Amino acid sequence: MIYLRNIAFYLTFYGSSIFLVLAALLGGYVSPLWVRRVCDVWSGLHHWCVENMLGIRIVETGQRPDFQAFYAIKHESFFEAIGLPHLFDYPALFAKQELFDIPGWGRAARQYGVIPVAREEGAKALRTMIREARPHVDAGRPIIIFPEGTRVPHGQRPPLGAGFAALYKLVGLPVVPVAVNSAPNYHKLWKTPGTITIHFGEVIEPGLPRPEIEARVHSAMNALNNGGGVQRVPQGQPG
Repeated sequence: MIYLRNIAFYLTFYGSSIFLVLAALLGGYVSPLWVRRVCDVWSGLHHWCVENMLGIRIVETGQRPDFQAFYAIKHESFFEAIGLPHLFDYPALFAKQELFDIPGWGRAARQYGVIPVAREEGAKALRTMIREARPHVDAGRPIIIFPEGTRVPHGQRPPLGAGFAALYKLVGLPVVPVAVNSAPNYHKLWKTPGTITIHFGEVIEPGLPRPEIEARVHSAMNALNNGGGVQRVPQGQPG
């Protein structure tokens, strides 16, 4: 049954993705709003397929803020990246430069508001990221980053990338760490039924020194790495 569920998922979601990417590309010549709508449909379809075809329950815990914020999200599988337009209201997000080389996807992503991260360019890349992020911040969109820089196996806790603290300082928004435990069920060829939890941590105010913001975000992002329980970091204290 697991194999049949997976085959149905791959055929339905990835087969539909081909047409949706084409729709986003063509729609981009008409209006950015069209790209947004197509991406919302694509992400919503993925959410539906994960729950109804793969048998994976998606649960949100914690308190999602009702104001603009800078979200720092744990990244264990493609589940998080694909799910962002469905989980948030028109988010602007940072993604590694290599993804923009995917035919069709790169153009649509730029039109949606995905900001490329050229990690090999160091300080120059950071300046470019800030410049491209500023219009989205001014427009009131949620800003999203995977601070570890890449997908991380469940249970591992690598340090945050060097650019996160600089972006936190320059963007000037409160930070919401988000813990996700998608890898055990989703990050494999044959995905298995179970539960993926998305936990919104406590809001962290802007303006903290680098050691404190990094410690608090790192701890909160990894709150689901201890077998599923949520570890809370006291407000105002490093993890």
